[in-house]
Amino acid sequence: MPQHHATAPRGAESAPKSIFLEGRFGRMFRNLPSFEPDENLLETVAGQMLEPPDVGTSGEKEGDEELDGPIPAGFTYVGQFIDHDITFDPVSSLQRLNDPDGLHDFRTPRFDLDALYGDGPNNNPFLYDPDVDGGKTTFLVGKNRNGEDDLPRNVVPDAPNGLPQGRALIGDPRNDENVIVGQLHLLFLKFHNKVVEHVRAEMPTLDGDDLFEEAQRRVRWHYQWIVVHDFLERIVGPDIIGNILFPDTFKVLGGQEVLIPRVHLQFYRWQHQPFMPVEFSVAAYRFGHSMIRPDYFLNGQTPEIPIFSPGDLGDEHQDLRGFRPLASQWTIDWSFFFESGDGANLQRARRIDTLLADPLREVPATNEPHALAERNLKRGAKLGLPSGQRVARAMAIERLTDDELGLTAISEEFTESAPLWFYILREADNRAGGASLGPVGGRIVAEVLLGLLKGDAFSYISVEPNWQPTLGSSAGRFTMADLVLFTLGQGEPPEPEPQPQPWQG
Repeated sequence: MPQHHATAPRGAESAPKSIFLEGRFGRMFRNLPSFEPDENLLETVAGQMLEPPDVGTSGEKEGDEELDGPIPAGFTYVGQFIDHDITFDPVSSLQRLNDPDGLHDFRTPRFDLDALYGDGPNNNPFLYDPDVDGGKTTFLVGKNRNGEDDLPRNVVPDAPNGLPQGRALIGDPRNDENVIVGQLHLLFLKFHNKVVEHVRAEMPTLDGDDLFEEAQRRVRWHYQWIVVHDFLERIVGPDIIGNILFPDTFKVLGGQEVLIPRVHLQFYRWQHQPFMPVEFSVAAYRFGHSMIRPDYFLNGQTPEIPIFSPGDLGDEHQDLRGFRPLASQWTIDWSFFFESGDGANLQRARRIDTLLADPLREVPATNEPHALAERNLKRGAKLGLPSGQRVARAMAIERLTDDELGLTAISEEFTESAPLWFYILREADNRAGGASLGPVGGRIVAEVLLGLLKGDAFSYISVEPNWQPTLGSSAGRFTMADLVLFTLGQGEPPEPEPQPQPWQG
């Protein structure tokens, strides 16, 4: 399921030694020495980073209630969807050959839903549904062989009834790599289409490109609000966000004071355009691997479905791997993933800690080490990431002790030095009880995501910083549950409970 997350994006390997001041990748802490322990030691560490496997015939996990955290399971895949958005790569195969390191000629990372929109209806018309007047303002929605909504897919020309061949026709093919993120992409397609209806009713004089662009702006800004106030607040906690995103006060003519929210960054800096820090992409943002459950209920009709099953896929959909038409009765009921119902069906993501779901010991269809933890640890060392302790000292944050990290029992090489990804997961467990990231990991993730909004001249923070959402169940609020309600009319989202933060940022 997380194949693309497990490999380094093109260009990342050049970032630590890059002489360029611009580029797709860079470092937040350029002056810190790298930590590159022996690969055999990293394999030993990775071998200890697994949950207990299934026990008994019921498929329940030993101590299951302690493995789950407070965050609804859908946010694991919102995180994946966000990752694909900010690492969207439209470069052609020819340019890839001419630019193997990927240091130049990339679009600046933004929360602009390019993975959804591609290059727009004029350049990617195959994504869009022609209107009656010939314009293209809404997305195409596909069907599986049973007539259930699916991503639009190419079809086998000679097959009876034009059966889908499997590959999704979407802006970013990575959003079809597993069933859950694929249906999340489908949800956003439908969200855009619903917003088009809303704008057309509100502003009937708009049509064609003008209608599309107004709907697109509203979709993007509501999505950006979700990133900050629903996803990020759960992942890092409101205290860290409040320490980065807070109002500036200034006086206008007449002496009236005006408050405008501004993003204040301490560690994530750039000269001209935002870049993607490897400390974020290769370590901190991989916290989501710890949140993956071994299996999921998609709705009330299907049994729990594993993320991976042994061997190659047959005709039956025995696991949640993607790149194929949606199986019958696999339409997601989002009340199983977000707080869009009464909570009776809601699944929770795993706690953020150093334990990964047992199926991640053997990720299928990869050319690198099959164990996801081993791959992440080796990738961090190869890219010359600093140790977690070094980063904590650079941020003036109290660091974890060797006893808290528990790695010196493996080797003295880990004295005062832990791989950054491992450190961030252990910090989340020790400092936040697995309910969120801790102060080091949380600060890196929050600064990068909020920094990307700051660096985007078209984000709501830049264009209209006091803007608030209008499509939610109440004024000034918009969550993933609200998006489900607005788009599909499924349930009434309850007020989210505040998440306790047992640590000080």
